[in-house]
Amino acid sequence: MSASTRVFVARLTGLAVFDPLGDQVGRVRDVVVMFTQARPEPRVIGIVVEVPGRRRVFVPMTRVTSIDAGAVITTGLVNMRRFEQRTNETLVAAELFDRTVTVRGPEAEAAGISTALVEDLAIEQRVRRDWFAVKVFVRQASGVSPASRAMSRITRRRSGRTMLVDTRDVSGLHDETSAQSAERLLETYDDLKTADLAEVIRDLNPKRRSEVAAALDDEKLADVLEELPEDDQVEIIVGLDPRRAADVLEEMEPDDAADLLAELPPERAEHLLQMMEPGEAAPLRRLLTYDENTAGGMMTTEPIVLAPETSIAEALAMVRKEELAPALASMIYVCRPPLEMPTGRYLGLVHIQRLLREPPHASVGTIIDKDVDPLEADAPLGYVARTLATYNLVSLPVVDDDGRLIGAVTVDDVLDHILPDDWREERHELEVSP
Repeated sequence: MSASTRVFVARLTGLAVFDPLGDQVGRVRDVVVMFTQARPEPRVIGIVVEVPGRRRVFVPMTRVTSIDAGAVITTGLVNMRRFEQRTNETLVAAELFDRTVTVRGPEAEAAGISTALVEDLAIEQRVRRDWFAVKVFVRQASGVSPASRAMSRITRRRSGRTMLVDTRDVSGLHDETSAQSAERLLETYDDLKTADLAEVIRDLNPKRRSEVAAALDDEKLADVLEELPEDDQVEIIVGLDPRRAADVLEEMEPDDAADLLAELPPERAEHLLQMMEPGEAAPLRRLLTYDENTAGGMMTTEPIVLAPETSIAEALAMVRKEELAPALASMIYVCRPPLEMPTGRYLGLVHIQRLLREPPHASVGTIIDKDVDPLEADAPLGYVARTLATYNLVSLPVVDDDGRLIGAVTVDDVLDHILPDDWREERHELEVSP
């Protein structure tokens, strides 16, 4: 690198990261800085890189050999341990952008800017190869209402004067009371899938995690909770207002919601169940009566259930619903009315592939597969797993003693119970080198 290399963090995020041989390691997700009393300029200690598998790892700046407009080149040695933010570290894009600061100096006075929002940071390599945040790009904040600021994030258009100032002329940059909004943090990660967003949230400190949970809508928070370890689920749901916690539980898959309720103190779980709609709480109460390592404890109470006279065209319309999990969309269960759980007598199942091969006007009752026996609610985990493997299925029906359908077990439910309890928290210790 040259004696002085300057780059803006907003332009750096998203750049591809390569090793010396030209193989891509991942993409820059954020920049990590450290504030000290010894220097007015925060020191840049590394970058957060997203590697294949959506895992975020830390690459020290000492291993960065080149940064240009299109790529970041490293020494090629990358520690694949998942990035965990330390208490004295600050993420620029995730925490500093949109932070309210005070700007001083003649230039700020002349421009009429005193209170401003951080839009970007410029980092620079000095002669000794150390990196520092030397410039702050700010936008005038006075007179901007929270509603206008929220709208500007949606439209990507911002109002107010801007200027580039020295870091030493900015105060409040490390003031957590003016921290970036949770909405801005979520905007930074708006391209992530739910499971990857859950991993990001799990890395946050408890206070920040609570703020992000509050900023998510009920449906998105429910999806995220389903991807988190049980202790993190409990921490978030306990931190919510009880009314909102009940609403979020209603949005979760019934089996996941029941598992979460089972981790709460009985009094709190019962309180939340009472606050839920009766129709939403009833299946959860039934699920809580089963042992967690049985078909009844693992099943979902929301499979696709149709009457035998339903046309194949209607059945295909049902499985096309975007909100359906792939495992549930792969199978239709045919029952006598009523079609709500517990249904009338269970008749059999229909595979989605069979639906695609039959005329749309035919009824599902004419193509029922009766060769797969339904599970009993007390069927143990091992038996359920072997049955899925034997018949190459991704879901199985569960019936009660009267032959009525009460739910379905999917392969992902089984995997959640077979894998170690801490599989979502697994740390990767591998190192990749060219």
